[in-house]
Amino acid sequence: MLVHSRGARWAVWALFLLLFLPLFALPLLVVLGASFATHWSGVLPSGPTTAHYAAATRGEALQALTTSLVTAVAASLLALTAGTWAALAAAELGKRRRKALDALFVLPLAVPSVVVGLATLVAFSQPPILLNGTRWIVIVAHTVLVTAFAHQSVSAALTRLDPGYAQAAASLGASPAYVLWRVRLPLLLPSLTAAAGLCFALSMGELSATMMLYPPDWTPLPVLIYAATDRGALFTGSAVAVVLMTATLLVLLAVSRIRTRASYR
Repeated sequence: MLVHSRGARWAVWALFLLLFLPLFALPLLVVLGASFATHWSGVLPSGPTTAHYAAATRGEALQALTTSLVTAVAASLLALTAGTWAALAAAELGKRRRKALDALFVLPLAVPSVVVGLATLVAFSQPPILLNGTRWIVIVAHTVLVTAFAHQSVSAALTRLDPGYAQAAASLGASPAYVLWRVRLPLLLPSLTAAAGLCFALSMGELSATMMLYPPDWTPLPVLIYAATDRGALFTGSAVAVVLMTATLLVLLAVSRIRTRASYR
């Protein structure tokens, strides 16, 4: 920390706790408490039970969790592929063209995600590409929404990448494809894994665009949480939300371990 006196450090920590607890930790703790409750007692949930988790880990909820995981993994891989390709291509362009390409990929972030959902619905509801009513339209929408994060992450990593490695490989006779696969991409691996984790987490929690697109046989978990709370099943919805958070955190921890190993290669 940049604060050297003991009193100032205590003040900084106190300010941090005052901001962190009510804004970040307390809402999550309330959801966690509600997932084990049967009713509210004053301002706190009470009546401890684990019955909500029985419903949150089987049947429709388990199928929705699988749907969310498959959607998030597919969207993350597609976004990482498209974002990395665009970042590598933009690095070879002039300044104006690079800015135009960056703006194109960031455009979905400049509008509400429900607009992206509507645009996807309109674009893919008629031949020759008819995806409406299928799982693929949800995956496409999620890909569009998260590709910007992959593109920005890889673009930032490319600006910090030492070009000497690629130049040395090229001077030794390596082909451009060899330089890309054996030099540039391995050096970008920490950024690629970080981007994949971010895309996965964002896709797992996406609701607005998904509500406009999902077919009945492809219901992601956030939609199920919204439906449960909308019909008044707050405690069951809280349990499903905890399952969603836990699954997302476990995948992010796994991605973090891969990223750590990649950083020390």
